[in-house]
Amino acid sequence: MQTSHARSEADGPFRVYTAASLGAAIRHYRLQSGLSQAELAERAGLNRTYLSNLEQGKETEQVRRILRVLKELGVRMTLERADW
Repeated sequence: MQTSHARSEADGPFRVYTAASLGAAIRHYRLQSGLSQAELAERAGLNRTYLSNLEQGKETEQVRRILRVLKELGVRMTLERADW
């Protein structure tokens, strides 16, 4: 899986298997939206440091739990731009 923010929409959706792949997707869509980390964090009601940790693929307890549930169910998360 390509994790660079140079990824184009033609490459398809992001498949999330790890904290790192989730972080790459968040960073990609944030940059595509033209937002800084501070702007996105404020809009989402998060601390900018927490958002930075997510983008760096650091495994938070919440992310670890979500990924564990998905793995036990035998499913994966796929992220793509929504039209809402």
